[in-house]
Amino acid sequence: MTQITVRPTDIKLHQKSRILEVAFDDGSHFKLPCEYLRVYSPSAEVRGHAPGQEVLQIGKENVNITHIEPVGTYAICLFFDDGHSTGIYSWDWLHQLGMNQDKLWNQYLERLAKAGHQRKPAKVAE
Repeated sequence: MTQITVRPTDIKLHQKSRILEVAFDDGSHFKLPCEYLRVYSPSAEVRGHAPGQEVLQIGKENVNITHIEPVGTYAICLFFDDGHSTGIYSWDWLHQLGMNQDKLWNQYLERLAKAGHQRKPAKVAE
């Protein structure tokens, strides 16, 4: 079992801006877009069951989180409005997503481009 190295001190969902804001006990603070969280879901549906089986998520520009449920004392499950709800986001995974946000986002954009997909601008929430 993986040792938890950080714990959140605050989690806020901003549905209008499609941002999950997370503060951790190490002093770090991240604003994670719902699209980013969806395309980097830790679920087998997205990550596959082994390296090299990852499934590129396309068309998630306007995805939003509908609700959040705790999973024990180590994670949360995010429920997305596209029906995806199988990813369990451990505190360490959320922290890693925050710490590596620029790098991972650019990798995602590169993978989309390589697949011939162009992101559509996200719709502005009213």
